[in-house]
Amino acid sequence: MGRLFGTDGVRGVANADLTAELALGLSVAAAHVLAEAGTFEGHRPVAVVGRDPRASGEFLEAAVVAGLASAGVDVRRVGVLPTPAVAYLTGALGADLGVMLSASHNAMPDNGIKFFARGGHKLADELEDRIEETYHAHAAGEPWDRPTGAGVGRVTTYDQGFDNYVAHLIGVLPNRLDGLKVVIDGAHGAAARVSPEAFARAGAEVITIGTEPDGLNINDGCGSTHLAKLRAAVVEHGADLGVAHDGDADRCLAVDAIGAEVDGDQILAVLALAMRDAGGLRKDTVVATVMSNLGFKLAMEREGLSLVQTAVGDRYVLEEMKRSGFALGGEQSGHVIVLDHATTGDGTLTGLMLAARVAATGRSLADLAGVMERLPQILINVPDVDKSRVTTSPEVRIAVTDAERELGATGRVLLRPSGTEPLVRVMVEAADIEQARSVAGRLADVVKSALG
Repeated sequence: MGRLFGTDGVRGVANADLTAELALGLSVAAAHVLAEAGTFEGHRPVAVVGRDPRASGEFLEAAVVAGLASAGVDVRRVGVLPTPAVAYLTGALGADLGVMLSASHNAMPDNGIKFFARGGHKLADELEDRIEETYHAHAAGEPWDRPTGAGVGRVTTYDQGFDNYVAHLIGVLPNRLDGLKVVIDGAHGAAARVSPEAFARAGAEVITIGTEPDGLNINDGCGSTHLAKLRAAVVEHGADLGVAHDGDADRCLAVDAIGAEVDGDQILAVLALAMRDAGGLRKDTVVATVMSNLGFKLAMEREGLSLVQTAVGDRYVLEEMKRSGFALGGEQSGHVIVLDHATTGDGTLTGLMLAARVAATGRSLADLAGVMERLPQILINVPDVDKSRVTTSPEVRIAVTDAERELGATGRVLLRPSGTEPLVRVMVEAADIEQARSVAGRLADVVKSALG
């Protein structure tokens, strides 16, 4: 039986992989595991439950709420809100557990369950493992110890979550956005109301697209994975910039006034300098993954800032930030974590801070993003190879050494085995696109012949 929990909760096709029975069972298991861990000791437990607008979120939310209440947990239903809003409210309301139902940037048929611990932080891996073990044990027939009478959980709707979260976002902004015209693409997702409201309250003139969710259109040709509509709208309306979120709004990508994409690396670069200038970039260090463009690393070096790189995945970025006390980190995908103001990636906060830097400096987003030059990056997937030997093969090691020597200081080679498929990803960056393409092609050939 495969593991239920992935790097970002439990995810799958709703009503096929992710059923009401699974959602209910996992919620009961989570309540029991946290109770055994002492999280609920001395008080009546409380959970915050939110979701994105997917149609399947309606029945999955009902299952999660039923599971938690049946296990003696009082539930505060906050409705459709971004993942970072549920994390924030879990902390702000002093709840013992947060649950978000979303499949982020995935297509509409998918959905997912993500648990937050007290304070709005990601649930520890060992607790996820115990929840999964407990769920399987009881699915096999082991009976639950169930409360009765006054011991069952009570369910209420918490209507103030929207305003509380927006007020939090406005409260942490370094300056207002008066005079800026911003286009927001809400991906017909969880930020469809939140992001436009926050930008408007901060003083921006707001134009919206992708802000009419109907439960079926989330991420459909819009949002951070489909920027064409945002580009066109920014140019059409003569806006200063545009921001795009994904379905649960933990990510943000942007476009400048002429519709050119500003990716997560560039956003990180702009925010790093803003936080440094404000004295908020602890240890003058930014955390990113090994997939960040070499141009980002060179820009940080040029600005006298340090870069710590982790394995691919926002969870690894966050772990390093918390372990070493860093304030800013993120990924190329636009998953940016500002740890002083959020416990997870927050797309609305990221967009607001980016716009705030434009407003404060009077410089265009294109000018600010120009602090780094994105070097050409070629990625080739080499399928049907023994990915376990990618670090031990002498032929591959020699080919990588030769490639690195050829590229010098302005190029980079990264060979990464896929986490889910029998393939190796060959990534090459160079100042010249043709050189990058040539080196990547040669390396891919070596990987295929040596590991095939």
